[in-house]
This record gives sequence, structure tokens and C-alpha cells, in this order.
Amino acid sequence: MISILDEEFSSLNQYITEQNPSQIFILVDENTHEYCIPTLLANLETEIPFEIIEIEAGEDAKTIATATQLWEILAEFKADRKSLLLNLGGGVITDMGGFVASTYKRGVKFLNIPTTLLAMCDASIGGKTGIDHQFLKNIVGTFANAEHILVYPKFLETLAFVELRSGFAEMLKHGLIACENHWNDLIALEEITAENIAPHIENSMMIKENVVVKDFKEENIRKILNFGHTIGHAVESLFLKADKIIPHGEAVALGMIAETHLAHLENLIPEETATEIIKNIRRFYPYISIEEFKNEEIISLMINDKKNNHGKINFSLLTSIGKCNYDYKVSSENIEKSLIFYRNLNK
Repeated sequence: MISILDEEFSSLNQYITEQNPSQIFILVDENTHEYCIPTLLANLETEIPFEIIEIEAGEDAKTIATATQLWEILAEFKADRKSLLLNLGGGVITDMGGFVASTYKRGVKFLNIPTTLLAMCDASIGGKTGIDHQFLKNIVGTFANAEHILVYPKFLETLAFVELRSGFAEMLKHGLIACENHWNDLIALEEITAENIAPHIENSMMIKENVVVKDFKEENIRKILNFGHTIGHAVESLFLKADKIIPHGEAVALGMIAETHLAHLENLIPEETATEIIKNIRRFYPYISIEEFKNEEIISLMINDKKNNHGKINFSLLTSIGKCNYDYKVSSENIEKSLIFYRNLNK
């Protein structure tokens, strides 16, 4: 269930009162501890004991070592299966917190309170939890739904511009794969600001939620949410391996550009549609050079993506603005051409 929180956090307090958990644990990183915990605690109305658990901020913390540390902390505080975990943070916190909650004592309840745009519109929704391992993103994880996703848009005011822009990529993706009107509303924005984006957050969340409800375990239509991620995740993983972390949304924007061109090469969309989409994505996102990586390296990681099987790369490709196909197998020649097209964009 998705709720937009009011100033009193009524939905959260009502849930805690109704569920009456034995203990509450609040998972944060150093950023949300500083900027978001004060707001949460000022509005939290409960006598139930709670503990704040802080981990380091950033993708580097999304490892089995951090998960092990969190399991040990929960055990130390004698957390039982009636405990409640509140994940207050961005995508790393909701991914990590969901994974730890879904595996500790075979599962305790958790709520996601996303504080970044990326987490609000993507990571917190859909029940995917996970950690990275050996430079592969989300290679270990579970499907486990949060009991509730509670969004407080004012948290966006604490974000740096680069974080807003990162999350905006997922919103654009939602429009491209499922709702042309949403896409048109977003590309009509003059600039990316918390104020400009706020009115469109709930719509973007509902687009993803509606897809997930139809296919929780990603066996068919949910795969359209992977548009831009097949190439984007591979590039993101290579930067991670090179110890050069790039924002997830910028990797997705790169992926959407390359995969839009790929859809054109596969005769799924006309050239003018591909050109319009790419032009609008590039209006919001900087060019990221991938010259240090060979095409073979990128393709090798794409083959290893957990969405694929039998050594075949499964793409989700646009068939128009607002519609997307999934499990689409393309020629290796066209994958190469799409990467070359991206490399030449800034020349």
C-alpha cells in the first residue's frame, strides 16, 4: 500500500497502533540520520521501544558484510518476529533493509519510508530486496513486500540536485513504458526541482505499483520495468568495478538512450520517435563517457544479468511512447550498433 504522509505522519502512527509491534528498529544512513530522523521522531507517537541503526551511506554499504552486521544487531537486541523495521532512506536503505527483514528469522515486517526520489518512485516499490556482490548489482536478494510505503515529499528538499536527477530517470522510464501522458507531463518541465517534481510522484509510483501487482515475481509483464536497465546496469557495474560510482539514474538514462536506438534498429519504433525520446532524455542528463570499457565487457555483464537465461540477453524495448515489449531477443550486431551509436553521440 502506498500513502503520501501528511504533516503529522498519521498513516505511520495509525499503522503502528494497529499492529502493536514488540519493538521498532529504524534503519538509516548518516545522511538520513542527520536530515530525516528529526522529522520522523518529532511525529512518531508511540510508547513502543525503538532503536536507531545507522549504516554508511552509498552503494558501497550494500554488501553481505553489512547485512551480517545488521542480523547480529537485531539478534543482540533480541528482535523477534513481531518486531518492525522502518527503512528510512534511499534505495540502498530500502534494498538492504528489506533484504535483512525478509531473511531475519525467516521474515519480520518492514515499512519503507523513502527519502530520495529514486527510492520513492522505484526502489521502495515492488518487493525487490537485494545486495551487491563482487561488483554485480542486486545479485543476491529476495522478493518481499513492505507492509506499507509511506512517502513524505518534503524529504526531497534535503537532496542534492544530482540525487533528484537520478530519480527523475525512473519517472521518465515509467512514462515511456506505460503512460504517454506521464512522459509528456515530465518532459514539459523546465527544470528538475523538488517543487516541480512533487505533483508527479504519486502517479509515477502508481504506474510501477500497477505493473508489479500483475506480476510480482517478474515472470512476464513486470519485465518492462527493466527498460534501460539491461545496458544501464552493465555500465553501472563496470564503473563500480573500476571504483567510479555513477548515479543509478544516470546509468539508466544512458541505458534508455542506447535501448531506444536498439528498438529503432529492430524496427519496433520509427526513427523520428527514437530521435524525440533521445533528445528529451539528453536535455536532462549529462553524457557519460564509456570509452574506458570495451563493448565485449559490457555485453558480457549483460549476459550475466539475473533477468536472462540460457545465455541469451532478454531486452525490454519500446514499441511506442507509452508501450513496451519484454523478453525481446535482438541480434548481437544490433547490440554492438546501439553501443557504438551511444559512443558517437558526443563526437
